[in-house]
Amino acid sequence: MAIRTELNLRVPNSPGTLAAICRLLADERVNITALALDTSGQLRLVVDNSVRAAGILRERHYQVAERNVVFVSVANGPGALAPVLTQAAESGVNIEYAYAAAAEGSATAAVVMGVSDAERAASAAGL
Repeated sequence: MAIRTELNLRVPNSPGTLAAICRLLADERVNITALALDTSGQLRLVVDNSVRAAGILRERHYQVAERNVVFVSVANGPGALAPVLTQAAESGVNIEYAYAAAAEGSATAAVVMGVSDAERAASAAGL
């Protein structure tokens, strides 16, 4: 479990918008490690260099908010996430939202959690 910076921005809900943002970051050698996009245009990104990515996006006139989130890798199997969630609950940390993915056949899954207190969650995990 690690604390990472998540970038939040609103984008138009139109064809090509997400592709353009991904291409922009790729051209600047910023790797996206997780993303979530909802129907309202709320885009959440976890990248390998949040300072650089935020600067690039702001240069393109996106309004970018930054937030500490919990980023955790878990085994890709039934029940693997439950102990992490239990640990957060027992430490009094509320999970406000989450998104996750694992490639088919992958041994691990990546989970991003927007929590009420990222530092407390990481501390409870011994980080």
